[in-house]
Amino acid sequence: MRTVYLNGEYVAENEAKVSIFDRGFLMADGVYEVTSVLDGKLVDFEGHAVRLDRSLSELGMKNPITKDELLAVHRELVTRNDVVDGGVYLQITRGAPADRDFAFPDPETTPCTVVLFTQSKPGVTESPASKTGIKVISIADERWGRRDIKTVQLLYPSMGKMMAKAAGCDDAWMVEDGFVTEGTSNNAYIVKGNKIITRALSNDILHGITRAAVLRFAQEAQMEVEERNFTIDEAKEADEAFITSATMFVNGVVEIDGAQIGDGVPGHVSKRLREIYLDESRKVAI
Repeated sequence: MRTVYLNGEYVAENEAKVSIFDRGFLMADGVYEVTSVLDGKLVDFEGHAVRLDRSLSELGMKNPITKDELLAVHRELVTRNDVVDGGVYLQITRGAPADRDFAFPDPETTPCTVVLFTQSKPGVTESPASKTGIKVISIADERWGRRDIKTVQLLYPSMGKMMAKAAGCDDAWMVEDGFVTEGTSNNAYIVKGNKIITRALSNDILHGITRAAVLRFAQEAQMEVEERNFTIDEAKEADEAFITSATMFVNGVVEIDGAQIGDGVPGHVSKRLREIYLDESRKVAI
């Protein structure tokens, strides 16, 4: 049984309790982060901590836990749960006031709720999907406008995953005003003539921590990166396509809406970026 962290205490997962009035439960009023664990060490922890602060700030919430404390909790959970490969999930909500109300509670009297737990995924770097690539469908992007804030409002992305599953695919790329925004839980890319194309940062997409690292590694490897909008039709004609996320790293996309991409297997660029990302991440994991 896992040990989890709840509001300053380490408890067994079946003993962790949160109030029914918690705003994360009633209003999706909270943010989260997922930090990957490789070889028992944390990947890109600094980037996740910085983005956490930004998400909280955008929602008018003060971070109730320092970065050093957060790092200590992550490490303690990894140790207690014997996680070799997997991840640490962190969620901070605006807390549990005395009753349900649309108005924010007074932070002086209603402390935030802080939850962390681990997920063990042995062999995650050698997943079958990393070898075969994934298939995606396109769907309308019907999420709220502030996708740059990593909130717990994940109903529509979950629906998108289920739409993909119903179509016999792995994921969905969301489309707004004719252009791809991102995947349900990942950033989206295409490759044309060795040029990596991905949507520029804005409020329209999540500012992916893995995205930032992968684009940095791509440029260091003398690959050309162009941050601009692209369409599904353009993606279907691309030489390659891929996604990045903290849990899937870099993963090739081999089919979009039934159209085969390139040779129908993960391409050279995405495979090379995956290798670089995993190698470099292991070197600097903490």
